[in-house]
Amino acid sequence: MKDQFSHVTSVLAALLTASAEARSAGDPESAVSALTRAARACLGDPEARLRPGALKPGERDFGVSGIFFAAPARDHLILIAEHDFPPEQHRLRISMRDSRPGYVVRTGEAVVLPNTDQDTMFRQILSTARMGSALYAPVVWRGTVLGMFNVAAQARNTYDRGDLDLLLHFADLAAAVWVAQGGPDFLARLADSLPPWQEPDTIG
Repeated sequence: MKDQFSHVTSVLAALLTASAEARSAGDPESAVSALTRAARACLGDPEARLRPGALKPGERDFGVSGIFFAAPARDHLILIAEHDFPPEQHRLRISMRDSRPGYVVRTGEAVVLPNTDQDTMFRQILSTARMGSALYAPVVWRGTVLGMFNVAAQARNTYDRGDLDLLLHFADLAAAVWVAQGGPDFLARLADSLPPWQEPDTIG
């Protein structure tokens, strides 16, 4: 079991390092990518994978992270600054109505799922595996939810409420550096460059 004081101390140190990288980044995606990379690396219990039931047969523990930003039309979300998603899911787009990411952006509510098997709203978005534990934090700027900061691991019970509280600091900093580096304009250009969005008939 992780020592909570040591965990918080190490996460805050990682946040400070990532914030310096974000400030010196050359574009908005690189800026928030420093934060998504650091959050994936430092949050959660690294020993969770060793507990009975954490991994099902054939599973291996790994983590992913990224931010699903709301497209300018606010009808779908676009994955930005992701880490360890498969290459074919670069610029992944999902409906604003889709499962936990859509819920967090629509409501502004942060969510921790220690075990995704126990959540009826969760669905597998990663094309290669179902994640067993996940964190979702709204990225908010001046009262508007810009997107959703996601960190997930395959091992169940990797994350708890304390990790969610820490992720909220990453999400707040992500909002600030995203706006400061021209993220909304970057996203608008990106959305224009992608095929027109079509709402799926079914989700999941």
